[in-house]
Amino acid sequence: MDRMKAEQRVNELNELLRNYGHAYYVLDKPAVPDAIYDQLLNELLELETLYPDLVFPDSPTQRIGGIPISNFDKVTHDRPMLSLSNVFGEEDLLEFDKRVRSGAGDEIEYVCELKIDGLAVSLLYEDGKFVKGATRGDGRIGEDITVNLRTIRAIPLKLEQPVTLEVRGEVFMPKKSFHVLNEQRGERGEELFANPRNAAAGSLRQLDPKVAASRNLDVFIYGIGGDGETYGLSEHNESLSYLAGLGFKTNQERHVAKSVEEVLAYIEKWTENRTKLSYEIDGIVIKVNRFLHQQDLGFTAKSPKWATAYKFPAEEVMTTVRDIELSVGRTGVVTPTAILDPVSVAGTTVQRASLHNEDLIKEKDIRIGDKVIIRKAGDIIPEVVSVIVEQRTGDELPFEMPKNCPACDSELNRIEGEVALRCVNPQCPAQITEGLIHFVSRNAMNIDGLGEKVIEQLYREDLIKDISDIYKLNKEQLLELDRMGDKSASNLIAAIEDSRSNSMEKLLFGLGIRHVGERGARILSEHFGSMERLMEATKEELVEIHEIGEKMADSVVTYFDNEEVRTLMERLREAGVNLTYTGTRVRVEAGANAFAGKKIVLTGKLEQLTRQEASVQIEALGGKLSGSVSKKTDLLIAGEEAGSKLDKARELKVDIWDEARLVEELNK
Repeated sequence: MDRMKAEQRVNELNELLRNYGHAYYVLDKPAVPDAIYDQLLNELLELETLYPDLVFPDSPTQRIGGIPISNFDKVTHDRPMLSLSNVFGEEDLLEFDKRVRSGAGDEIEYVCELKIDGLAVSLLYEDGKFVKGATRGDGRIGEDITVNLRTIRAIPLKLEQPVTLEVRGEVFMPKKSFHVLNEQRGERGEELFANPRNAAAGSLRQLDPKVAASRNLDVFIYGIGGDGETYGLSEHNESLSYLAGLGFKTNQERHVAKSVEEVLAYIEKWTENRTKLSYEIDGIVIKVNRFLHQQDLGFTAKSPKWATAYKFPAEEVMTTVRDIELSVGRTGVVTPTAILDPVSVAGTTVQRASLHNEDLIKEKDIRIGDKVIIRKAGDIIPEVVSVIVEQRTGDELPFEMPKNCPACDSELNRIEGEVALRCVNPQCPAQITEGLIHFVSRNAMNIDGLGEKVIEQLYREDLIKDISDIYKLNKEQLLELDRMGDKSASNLIAAIEDSRSNSMEKLLFGLGIRHVGERGARILSEHFGSMERLMEATKEELVEIHEIGEKMADSVVTYFDNEEVRTLMERLREAGVNLTYTGTRVRVEAGANAFAGKKIVLTGKLEQLTRQEASVQIEALGGKLSGSVSKKTDLLIAGEEAGSKLDKARELKVDIWDEARLVEELNK
């Protein structure tokens, strides 16, 4: 492809990928399957590799993460990012409303918004293109974190209009991403993040943008940094709609209140329902709607007089540590847990709090019998905040981590660079049962009725020793278990039977391979199509796949190199468990057509079909598309101006078709 045609295609791909990304990450309405997005992104990467001068700053490829930096430059905000005053109850809010009406009259409307528990940022756009992003800092001077902000897919790199403006927003980490991140850190023996806000802040201040890119951060834009009147706007709520029209992600849960009573009703609603959100909030922001009224009210030295933040009540309470128990996870990490006197926190009764690791216990000097302050970190994980040393009686007992595994008595190890103690015995019963529990969980094989207690009973009774044994269970065996009636046993057998037909990604996630989460399992399953092909994949093949990094690739190769694992896969096959991908793409048995089961590469320009159309049709017939030619490539389809891939295919004696042959086979 010559440069002129390449530039035209690059522009087309940039526009397509921006639109698809906006639909997925901002509107939460995917326009195309992930596989199609990935194919287009790979095509763009190929063109940018051939023509580096066509790599534009707003290209979707620039979100992946650039070169690590040594430090963050300071940024002076054109307008200070002022903090908000706080109110803590109805009385405070009524007083705020009284001051507002005294300064701006009675014709007041308020915009009520959820106060996202994240990190405030400023984003600068020039002629519609994202050029700089910074933290709030002290309000006047922040840090330039542009390289990390570019990795957040909800932040548009190019706006719908070529406007120059600054916007303010809140970067946050969704609850699900927070859970996954802490689980991964726990497996590696790293210190866990206390809450999603700390995780988001830590991610944005990574010197390596690839780390930030891996953290799945999100953002809500909550306002314009300058005068809204510059853009023909007269109200804050109107400005949020304007920003959404430019392509920004704004929070749709806001409400325009005509009275302070409506504000209180909004606060009551979200005080009760905040746990249902997929992200954390720590209060409600209340802003005067009309800009004219905001100007009448003005500012103090620290905050605007026309806005305030209603903070949810602090959820820190006192209780007593009665014991410290140890649990062994499926990766062998030994985690201490504080057993507490029951206490109500954030609307739930808490009796346990994770102590994470030995270092944390020593750092906070937590002893059995101590009075402690606990809280639910980010409304999710109960944690011990501090010890009330003044209330010690002298009877408290210091805690020492054991030298041997509490489940199998094997010697515990601390791997270099990790803070966690780990049991490395592969036959440790705790690790086996935890692995079984993970395998049957909702996000894995989803075997309803096979919960933790049932798994533990089955393991104790020697009815299951690994995941393949689950598929040998019968109703008579289940009826011997405690509290297992006839109906429950029948339902469980039916659930086990249903799970045999799960698509490959559910099984792959259920295996519990280190670094392979739900998304990684789906990407691998969709790419390879069968467990057999994945088991034979090399590290080089794996890292070629978009979003599969070296750690995951190493982990997958190491896992399937184990002869015991291969034997396990064979037992699952014999038990009738599906080992192929049966997701959105249609799978066709090998031999049914010219594409089924083959690894295929498209290169060059097609005349009768677009690359996207050809890709969709090939995959629908069971073909597996790849972005590069290797010894494992079965077929190269070469359009006009095919270049180095065609040369390599000839060198490797790969079967080569032209477009006419492709169309002929597709039409059969």
